[in-house]
Amino acid sequence: MTEANTTPALPDRLSVDPRSPHHVAAIFEQDVGIRFNGKERFDVEEYCISEGWIRVPVGKTVDRKGRPLTVKLKGTVEAFLKPAPAAPAA
Repeated sequence: MTEANTTPALPDRLSVDPRSPHHVAAIFEQDVGIRFNGKERFDVEEYCISEGWIRVPVGKTVDRKGRPLTVKLKGTVEAFLKPAPAAPAA
C-alpha cells in the first residue's frame, strides 16, 4: 500500500494565527519556509504572495490582548515547503 501525501498546495495568503480566516491547519503539519527579497525569514506571522507583503512582529511588543504587534513589509515573497528531516539510522 502506498500512502498519499495529502498536504494541500500552499495558498496565496496564509496566516499562523488560528483565529484568522487565512489559517489552514493542514499545511502546518509540514514546515513552511518564507523567502522575502531573496532571504529566508523565520519570524513571519502572515504572508500574501500576489500582493507582495509579509507581517512580522515588532520586537517583544504586544497589544492589550497579548498578541504581538506586527508590521507589514512589502517586497518579493516566495513560500515553499521545507523537506522533512531524514530519520536517523538505527
